[in-house]
Amino acid sequence: MEQRIDSLRSAIDFLRDIPGQYIETNTEVDPIAELSGVYRHVGAGGTVMRPTTVDGPAMMFNNIKGFPDARIVIGMMASRERVAKLFGCKKEELGHLIRNCANSPVEPVVIDGPAPVQEVVHRAEDEDFDLFKLLPAPTNTPVDAGPYITLGMCYATHPDTGLSDVTIHRMCIQSKDTLSIFLQPGSRHIGAMAERATELGQPLPISVSIGVDPAISVTSCFEPPTTPLGFNELSIAGALRGKPVELTQCVSIKENAIANAEYVIEGEILPGSNNVVEDQNSHTGFAMPEFPGYNGPASHECWLLKVKALTHREHPIMQTCIGPSEEHVNMAGIPTEASILNMLEKALPGKVLNVYAHRSGGGKYMAILQCKKTVHIDEGKQRQAALLAFSAFPELKHVILVDEDVDIFDTNDVLWAMNTRFQADRDIVMIPGVRCHPLDPSSNPAYSPSIRDIGISCKTIFDCTVPFDLKDHFHRAPFLDVDPEKWLKG
Repeated sequence: MEQRIDSLRSAIDFLRDIPGQYIETNTEVDPIAELSGVYRHVGAGGTVMRPTTVDGPAMMFNNIKGFPDARIVIGMMASRERVAKLFGCKKEELGHLIRNCANSPVEPVVIDGPAPVQEVVHRAEDEDFDLFKLLPAPTNTPVDAGPYITLGMCYATHPDTGLSDVTIHRMCIQSKDTLSIFLQPGSRHIGAMAERATELGQPLPISVSIGVDPAISVTSCFEPPTTPLGFNELSIAGALRGKPVELTQCVSIKENAIANAEYVIEGEILPGSNNVVEDQNSHTGFAMPEFPGYNGPASHECWLLKVKALTHREHPIMQTCIGPSEEHVNMAGIPTEASILNMLEKALPGKVLNVYAHRSGGGKYMAILQCKKTVHIDEGKQRQAALLAFSAFPELKHVILVDEDVDIFDTNDVLWAMNTRFQADRDIVMIPGVRCHPLDPSSNPAYSPSIRDIGISCKTIFDCTVPFDLKDHFHRAPFLDVDPEKWLKG
């Protein structure tokens, strides 16, 4: 019988039976820098500084220094193949699958009674309440601002509309009962909710669910225009699993949380509190490693999350990731692929077959579009597709266009297309002065006088497709299609 995945624990049980996808260690590890230092070599990949291992297994640490009752798992989604197995599809189909789920949402439901995540309850008014001692949040590098929650599903409700949403934000433990939460102004749904709550002079109740079904972690990373303000991304996870995500009422605030999570932080984002210094305890000037592969600067504009309670399962599992790892690539990139496919199929039906948000761009900066030209008037539509992708997804910096005979998931094949189907003087399209992403260190006036402000870039299209009228001259060498098993066995 097919195993149903609806929680982190059931996902781990599923991976246990697949060789090479999951390992455990009982050797003690320090969550301060050491744990991420170990996993860098085991399976981090992505834009992590080399040497690192690409497509390695997820790893469970069973012996956490200072936290005898807790475990930490990392890398659950640090392999595209592993995500595909967890979602029940081929790795090349992930964007199409998630796109279909976004178009057929299944709304979450609130269950009655105590949830699995509420087996143990700690309240902020308890004398021994201390997030530093209760929550084994890792510190990724020695210069991090502090212990970070990197995979917390932040769930809140808009003060005006009553519509709820889930997103992932970086959160740093600042004191025994406070966290800083970075909400980039104007970019994410919960940021808009916090800003509106401040206008009303009231706190924003928020739950942070840690250790959830990977379907929730990935689909929570959808952004507009696919999921506008008011669209609950938990409904996409529900469609993927064919079953509503179950929520439970929080014990200390008027909000819901994910019932099958390992931990839930309950609290309030305080109104007008968006002046918190992220590295107030470390004074290093850095936050944590970010997806482009560099240490992100500490923000002085974080919001303050005042914690009211912490609930968790017996023997809980803290789930974490390394910012620049392949895990971020998959969480950010697969929804981006789905969103681009969704838009382009509506605008240019049948002309873009697949999209890959490449790991070198952290799932955000670079997309490879597999295009198909069937008639002469298709020439030029490939560049129109790139322009549409840029217009809808501002974090995209580079788009590479290839033909249908190129494997977009094989970088060598993409570079082959660039080397044999590309001339820079005619096939590069540059769009300077466009808003991109502030974490790109080259997107800075200090890098070039042509850049007016941090976060502005020159977006570029690399058109590596064959001109339609020359397609007959660019056929790849044909080989006999045989099954090699007969020879391999011998």
